[in-house]
Amino acid sequence: MRLTRRLALTAALFVFAAPALAASREVTLEVPGARLAATLQTPDGPQHARPPVALILAGSGPTDRNGDNPLSGPGGTYRKLAANLAARGIATLRPDKRGIGASTPADPREEALTFDDFVNDARAWLTWLAAQPGLGPVAVIGHSEGGLLALAAVQGQTPARAVVLLAAPGEDIGTTIRRQLGQNPANPPALVEESNRILDALARGERVAEVSPVLAPLFRPSVQPYLASSLKYDPQRLIAAQNLPTLVVQGDRDLQVRPEDARLLAAAQPAARLHLARGVNHVLVPAPLDPAGNLARYGDAELPLERGVVTAVVEFLRGALR
Repeated sequence: MRLTRRLALTAALFVFAAPALAASREVTLEVPGARLAATLQTPDGPQHARPPVALILAGSGPTDRNGDNPLSGPGGTYRKLAANLAARGIATLRPDKRGIGASTPADPREEALTFDDFVNDARAWLTWLAAQPGLGPVAVIGHSEGGLLALAAVQGQTPARAVVLLAAPGEDIGTTIRRQLGQNPANPPALVEESNRILDALARGERVAEVSPVLAPLFRPSVQPYLASSLKYDPQRLIAAQNLPTLVVQGDRDLQVRPEDARLLAAAQPAARLHLARGVNHVLVPAPLDPAGNLARYGDAELPLERGVVTAVVEFLRGALR
């Protein structure tokens, strides 16, 4: 079963085009259990010797290094983010997650993948970036689930000097699932009870063989190892445990992550900066209030990222990576 069927709510990040030159090259990295692939993009010109560099970690699901996703459309989201940062003197590395794009795992089965694999891969890329003689200080940018991954990757000793969280969850995945299913009046009590029982079992290290068809997209047996491994990662605890300069960015029209999530993160780490973007959705573009119109913006590659978001990220990175 392909990894693209893994449990995911994902989003793309669209940014306005930047009229500047940049150099890109493909790089690979051998890690335990996978061969990872990425694009390194650097700003051109002698004034950009040893530029600061940011690792871009994609959101959940089959999102590739460019931010393209068959569920939300080929937006080229992280590719555009990289171009805009390069135009402002900041290099980026945008990898394919193992099992996505050109990053190939030794075992392609869905049940062989865990969240810990992604954490270890992100740490490997941070170490690789820090060892490159042509690059300067290192930051990590995580979007959506990539924000949780970023926080996990910088725990303990890390070469990263700054963290940017874009529309990142403020709760662990188990709490989020319980809240979302429980608050939806269309879900019958029996479905909510079954979901809670499954989550309880996964938290105990158990697996659940029988899952109702309606809950199979969330809890099918092949995705349970990934979900179980992610339950232990609490973003509030993780952000509180690290003391790197941190920027939390959140739109107030996000259908997937709430402004409350950003406030929870900021409360857990008072030194973090919080940027709340008015009228901005999960893909960080201006969006209407109605859900259908909001979702329609996900796959529109021509929409620019809200400029205040770009400014906040660039100014933060410039200050943190001086």
